[in-house]
Amino acid sequence: MLKNKKIGFIGGGNMAEAIIKGMLSSSLIKASNVFVSEPNKNRQTFLSSEYKIKIVKDNFDLVKKSDVLIIAVKPQIIRQVLNDISDQVDAQKLVISVAAGVPISQIEEALCVGKTKKLCVVRTMPNTPAVVQEGATAIAAGKGVSKSDLKISHEIFQSVGQTVEVPEEQIDAVTGLSGSGPAYIFMIIEALSDAGVKMGLSRDVATELTVQTVLGSAMLVRETGTSPGELKNRVTSPGGTTIAGLHALEKGSLRATLMNAVESATLRSKELAE
Repeated sequence: MLKNKKIGFIGGGNMAEAIIKGMLSSSLIKASNVFVSEPNKNRQTFLSSEYKIKIVKDNFDLVKKSDVLIIAVKPQIIRQVLNDISDQVDAQKLVISVAAGVPISQIEEALCVGKTKKLCVVRTMPNTPAVVQEGATAIAAGKGVSKSDLKISHEIFQSVGQTVEVPEEQIDAVTGLSGSGPAYIFMIIEALSDAGVKMGLSRDVATELTVQTVLGSAMLVRETGTSPGELKNRVTSPGGTTIAGLHALEKGSLRATLMNAVESATLRSKELAE
């Protein structure tokens, strides 16, 4: 569905680059149909030379050229950016936001600027593994979004990983889980690597074993469709090493700590959106 569409990115940062790379790598769209408006000259040069996409002079020009707009700017400036392009945006353009904590209602309000008009707005919550095409993105659709536009949104973000569709009121929970989740996993990787070093392994060996163990375990859950609890049980022999390690994790309240982390991040996401 994207082959003949022109996609414009307002903002050319890391997430925009990840999406561009994913779409081009999966041949979803031609580089000649991708436009970016980005104020940083060095960033303009890099994106143009690396991906052969088109850099436009400003946001106004970008909107005129694009069928799909991906808003990839910081939440602090999104209202002003949207106000500036509001006259050029109507229901014929699909607007996709990756700005954290900005509700669809605020995006629509900023694009209307006192006018009443139908808009097609999708809010997304991707995470940083999108940079290596292994992201997790939640998609929430506004009232004016058609099935075909929703399909386009999924296609775009499936080029950088997996997608799920959720009602917008669940986006804060998504932020607390998969949005902030990579940081939790990085901390676990770091701690396991430290543990390997404590037990006598070199740092390089400990880190390599940890990374592959986390990656392999995640792939096992995804590829087999078996519950994590069942897979855990298969590794755990009576009176063996694994159950001893699991007992230590339970004493340290690992489960409760991770659940508390997701809850805290979710509540903070709600606070920032108010």
